[in-house]
Amino acid sequence: MRITVVIPALNEAGNIGRLVAETYEHVPASVLAEVIVVDDGSDDTTPDEVRALIADGRHPGLRLLRHKNRSGQSVALRTGITAATSPVIATMDGDGQNDPRDIPRLLEHLAAPGTRGPALVNGWRQTRKDTGSKRLASRAANKIRDWVLRDNCPDTGCGIKVYWREAFLRIPFFTSVHRYLPAMFQTYGHEVAYVPVNDRLRQAGQSKYSNFTRAIVGLYDLIGVSWLRLRTRVPVILEAVPDYQPAAVSGRASTNDPSGSQSGAAGSSKD
Repeated sequence: MRITVVIPALNEAGNIGRLVAETYEHVPASVLAEVIVVDDGSDDTTPDEVRALIADGRHPGLRLLRHKNRSGQSVALRTGITAATSPVIATMDGDGQNDPRDIPRLLEHLAAPGTRGPALVNGWRQTRKDTGSKRLASRAANKIRDWVLRDNCPDTGCGIKVYWREAFLRIPFFTSVHRYLPAMFQTYGHEVAYVPVNDRLRQAGQSKYSNFTRAIVGLYDLIGVSWLRLRTRVPVILEAVPDYQPAAVSGRASTNDPSGSQSGAAGSSKD
């Protein structure tokens, strides 16, 4: 199973170069097709660190994509995933707190695209290295989200995930979709699994989110995602004569998803 690792980054000088090098060290070359770093308008030396790694010739498949303007983490992910050449995507945050050593373990639980089984494997951080206030806010947000969405996800904010590229491109896109991928994958009939992962200290820079910002944005997102799940219906194809093949990837859900319907509910969205 060949994968593309997508890493969104914003002002992660001192972190991104180390993270990319670790990825090539710990993900087997037989699995790793490419690494795409999406720079979301950094004004530090983040892109320079990636360029230096590309230039040294020891990181085959390493690519840098840069946004002219800051567009947000979800948009950066979509940029990288759209450009990816592999059927399976692995994502990590650019701050280096996710551990690339966990990617092979997550892949062990991922079903091959087009087969039954988990289409998304979400990391579940066991020992958080964040501040006490951030851990408390995250725990409260997860409980509220789970109460509203019933997605049974213990750590939706964990940046390290592996999933089918096509499945991601078929779900409705909105600017905070990266925080709700387990719920959205379930909504569109996919199975989701959760695997314990390592969490590390940030070595440089600082977080781009405050607890207050997360809370305000999260409230609006939660209302929207709840509405979306309630309005979506994903049918299961009972019979197809002759054999039916899905249309080209679009923003709409496939009606013959091989994983069947797992959680049924919810609608369409706009960016």
